[in-house]
Order: sequence, then structure tokens, then C-alpha cells
Amino acid sequence: MKKSKKYILTDEYLQDVLVRLAHHSSAIEGNTISLADTVSIILHDTIPGNTSKREYFEIENHREAFRYVIDHVANGVEMSITVIKDIHERLTDRLLVDKGQFKQSENAILGAEFPTASPRETPTLMKQWVDNLNYQLKHAQSQKDIISVVGDFHIQFERIHPFSDGNGRTGRMLMNYSLLEKGSPPLIIRAEDKAEYVNILANSDIAKFTQFATQRIQEESKRLERFMNMNEKAISDPKSTKNHDLEL
Repeated sequence: MKKSKKYILTDEYLQDVLVRLAHHSSAIEGNTISLADTVSIILHDTIPGNTSKREYFEIENHREAFRYVIDHVANGVEMSITVIKDIHERLTDRLLVDKGQFKQSENAILGAEFPTASPRETPTLMKQWVDNLNYQLKHAQSQKDIISVVGDFHIQFERIHPFSDGNGRTGRMLMNYSLLEKGSPPLIIRAEDKAEYVNILANSDIAKFTQFATQRIQEESKRLERFMNMNEKAISDPKSTKNHDLEL
């Protein structure tokens, strides 16, 4: 696919994405840590008072998971079962005893009217999921195609629900792995969009997801461009030592 625009992901922008992704993705799952306290945790290594260990680690674990995503995308590593398990392991470190391992017992999505995959069929379904995702992304010809494919497979992932816990946070991180891999700005699903997002997943509405995600990615591209402009001004300063972190 011919890319219409080059994006440079600077350190500052990646930190900005990490903070917002950690906060909103965790908040969707019920985490009560504020965006301001997420900044303290991620950027300043400070633990706010009255923070539970579980909620703290749900936020903090995004740091290593996101670093893994950026490193692997930068090195051209395609999505695989290993990548999926590694991301889950990092997101659920110090939270789950079976981190990075597919579920061994039945699970369910609260309020959902459909069953999740059984533990026995999960490995096969996930192998098919990876192979089909990579194939369809390779043949996606436009930004809309990419977003549609990513949305379709995000919905499939959440319906399989391959891990005992942490499927939402893992699924949203994998979604951004695929978007970044294809040269797209990331998708930050905000906590205030939870009801619409959950409804899209419940109805497997790929068209609605594509519309929902396209609008937010367009907003994100404007935010990214502001960071790129800030960086261009910085590197024009002969005293600056700024380097581009990742080019999409």
C-alpha cells in the first residue's frame, strides 16, 4: 500500500500515547486511577496515595507492554502467537499466575449474550486469527481497509477471549500493534466512549467500528502532527539533541 503521509513518532509523542492508552484502556475495565495520577505513575515513577496494588500494576504494566510493541514494530516483527502472549504477559505481570498463557478453564464476558471460545479450541482459533489477520493486513489497500480489518479482528479476539483475564487491555494493545505496523496513528479508545465501544463489540458491528475508529484516528493524526511540528522546531535548534524515535 502506498502511504500518503509519513509519521514520525517522537519520544514525547510516544510518552503521550502511553499515558493516555494506559489510563483509558484500564479505566474501560473499571480502574479508578485518574489521568493525572497516571501521568505521575508513568512519567514520574510516583505512586499516588491510596492506590491499590492491583490498579497501580494495571497502569504500570502498560509501560513494558507498549515498549515491546514499539520495539517490535520498529524491527518489522509481524503479529504472531508469541507476540500476543508476550504482550499479555507484560500487561498482567504481578496480576495473574497464568500470565502469557491461554486460558485453561471456561470464561465469559459479563453481560454478553454470546459464549467465548472453549480452552480446548482456543489455540487453534488463535492460530487462525493470526494467520488471517496478517494475510488481510497485507492486502489492505487503503486506510479505511486497514481500520476495517483491525476492527474485525479486534471483535474476533474479544469473542474468543483467549486469556483468563486481561483480554480487553491485551486486545486494545494488539489493535494498536497492527495500526502502527501499517503506518497508521494509534487508536485511543477513551473511557467516556466505553458504552459505544462495548455496544459495537456486542453487535460485532464492523462498519460502526470503522466509522468510530476513523474519526478518532483522524483526531489522533492531528495531535501527532502537533508533536511532529514541535520536534521540527526543536531539531532546528543547533543545541538540540532530539532524535526521531520511530518512522511510520
